[in-house]
This record gives sequence, C-alpha cells and structure tokens, in this order.
Amino acid sequence: MTYFTCISFTLFSYYTGFQLYKKYKWDWLNPLYTGSIILILLLLTCHIREETFQQGSMIFNQLLKLAVVSLAVPLYKQWPLIRKNYKKICTGVIGGSILGIFTVVTMAQLFHLNQQILASLITKSVTLPIALMISSDLGGLSSTTVFFVISSGLISLIIGPKLLNQFRIKTKGARGLAMGTSGQMLGANRSRLWGEEEGAMGSVAMITSAIFLTILMPILPFLLKI
Repeated sequence: MTYFTCISFTLFSYYTGFQLYKKYKWDWLNPLYTGSIILILLLLTCHIREETFQQGSMIFNQLLKLAVVSLAVPLYKQWPLIRKNYKKICTGVIGGSILGIFTVVTMAQLFHLNQQILASLITKSVTLPIALMISSDLGGLSSTTVFFVISSGLISLIIGPKLLNQFRIKTKGARGLAMGTSGQMLGANRSRLWGEEEGAMGSVAMITSAIFLTILMPILPFLLKI
C-alpha cells in the first residue's frame, strides 16, 4: 500500500504540475517545482514521513541513476559540433564551473556553513543525477542537494535570459553554453527554444560541466577540506 501510495502521489503531483505549466506557460510554473510543492502538501496532509516516502518511491531513485547513461546520447549526437567548437566549450564550461565552485566556497566562509551543507551545495550547477552521486560521495545530504540544484536551475531559468540580453550577448553558442552550464536541464531546454545551435550548445554544456566536476571529484575533498 505504501509503495502504491508514494508512486501515485509522485505521478499525480508531476502530472498536475505539468498541466499547469502547459496551460499558463510561465517559467516559475515549471512542473519540477510545482510538482514538488504539490507532493509536499500531499505528504503533509496524509502524515507520511520522509523515510517512508523515500522507501516507497525507491523506484524513481533507480530510474534517476539510469538517466545518467542517457546523457551520452546528446553528447554522441552533437559530436561534430563539439569537435568544431571544443575550445569555446572547454573555456566556457570550465570557467563557469570553476566560478561556481569559487562562489560556493566563498558563501560557505561568509555564512559559516558546515561541511555537510558545503558538500551538498558544491554540486548545485550540475545535472541532478550526477549532483546526487557526487554529493553522496562527499558526505552531503540528498534532500539538500536536490533543493540547491532545483533552486539554482530555477534562478538561472528566470534571470539568465534577462542577463544575457542586458549584457547584449547575442552569439548563439555563448547563450546556449551559459544557460546549459548554469541552469542544467532547465537551461538547456530553454536554449532549445531559441534555436538549434543554442539548444545543442546548451545540452553539450550541461553534460560537459557534469563530466568536469566528476573529474574533479578525487581532489574536491582536499580543495574543500571536507
């Protein structure tokens, strides 16, 4: 009964959130967020504990891990584009990723965040399946990591296009790289709406930023003193 209830609540929440987004087309109504809010309200109303829900919705965690493999598909499809623009991609993604890590470390020092929060926050700019794996290895909290990744994506989705227009960044590749690096899947999806090249660069940026942070994984504990 618990498994059926948790899975039903999750599917219902996402479906309802998706229908709201489909009807109004507002960025802040993205089903990733509205679905989460609806699910939280359902769990609170039915007095379902977090541990019970995690156990009952284990199948979604397994599917999320499988989703990592699917990231290879857009990377394969965009291989000619990567070969042609690898210098721009490496410069943009590595620069953006390092700046993101530097920002997190600076915030941790300013606000005296503990090591567990730091480990959960450091992966905020990579796609969720990779972020959860890296955060877990560093000793972070899964729920906190999910919150930071989703919040980071939402903020990038809302203010990213405005900032790009404000600074008059018109280059298609640069706009896609910026959105994919900062907004992960949400940013990549937004860049697809702008055009084929922007969408391709957004997808490449999302994947390569995750690969870059994974490569840094062995030395991150020493850099962050976790």
